[in-house]
Amino acid sequence: MSDLPRVRYLDRTTPPHISTLILLAGLSAMVMNIFLPSLPKMAEHFGTDYAVIQLSVPLYLFFSGILQIFIGPISDNLGRRRVMLWGLGLFLGATVGCLLAPNIGIFLVFRMAQAVIATGMVLSRAVIRDLYTQEQSASMIGYVTMGMALVPMISPAVGGLLEQAFGWQASFWAMLILGGLVFWAAWADLGETARASGKSLAQQFGEYPELLRSPRFWGYALATGFCSGAFFAYLGGAPFVGTVVFGMEPAVLGIYFGAPAIGYFVGNFITARTATRYGVNTLVLWGCISNAVGGTVSLLIFLVGYGSPLSFFGLMTLVGLGNGLCIPNATAGMLSVRPHLAGTASGLGGAIMIVGGAALSALAGALLTPETGAYPLLWLMLLTAIASVGSIWLVIHREKVLGL
Repeated sequence: MSDLPRVRYLDRTTPPHISTLILLAGLSAMVMNIFLPSLPKMAEHFGTDYAVIQLSVPLYLFFSGILQIFIGPISDNLGRRRVMLWGLGLFLGATVGCLLAPNIGIFLVFRMAQAVIATGMVLSRAVIRDLYTQEQSASMIGYVTMGMALVPMISPAVGGLLEQAFGWQASFWAMLILGGLVFWAAWADLGETARASGKSLAQQFGEYPELLRSPRFWGYALATGFCSGAFFAYLGGAPFVGTVVFGMEPAVLGIYFGAPAIGYFVGNFITARTATRYGVNTLVLWGCISNAVGGTVSLLIFLVGYGSPLSFFGLMTLVGLGNGLCIPNATAGMLSVRPHLAGTASGLGGAIMIVGGAALSALAGALLTPETGAYPLLWLMLLTAIASVGSIWLVIHREKVLGL
């Protein structure tokens, strides 16, 4: 990349350092899954069923998706820095509430409130688009998501070790401490990057139709939603496939389960290194095709009777690779449709991805039975991957034919 703004670390008169943006996005990813190994102990602590404490996951995702709709326009109106710091402060308060909750009902309320940390995910992308061109944004977002990709790979293991050594509360203490450090980094390093819109908050929300009427925005948003949807379906169905279809032990399943993260890391690395050379549309298309190829080959192997843990989980690296190519580039594309609405676009695009992904994850879990085997999951992943290819193809076609 060339002609990039000069950066000085912990100097908010210059653009924020890449490490600050990675911390802001990574904290959001960590909060989602670091405590998962502690769920059984938490159910015992609160005297409730596992199914009830497990609601802390979908409720968090649901409210995260809803909040992203509001975070973007609010930041376009009030500024990135102010909204980011308020979001981090509210997250710290919600985490204290989780630690002090006397019963499961109050815990779930504060757990839902923790979803405000989605501010870090949404605004780290919007800040990048405030400062860089579309292709440079894709590259920078690639670096951020590449660093962020490491978090869900290691945070459950860290949470398990903390729970074993200190109890389930240790994961929430870790969130509180790391949240405080990220708040300090944002305070010191993140200046204001958005230009004042000069509009009221109601007027800012009133500009959603401007995005919703844009075929280009929908092309990028649906490409991201469908491509990541294949991965979310995998999250909802792969534990069943590993345990019931292949009879894998939990420890072995845990090793295989992380295969897409390897591909995701590589995809983001390729994006970071090549986005300015090839452009976002080309990389999104490559990513969607990689996603579809992984699902297609895996399904074909099952259809001819040779499905195995190695083939199923191994080919999921192509799904992860596709997401690593698609998501940062399509996100940069979404944010470039209306640059003055970068925060709004980031929030709406993130909401589409998270809410749609949660629905696909639930659908995958509902379709799988011992009688069906892995086929419903493989078909669902393949259909969503094909839809993602179609979505980005429409963007490319309109650009070539209509110049839009």
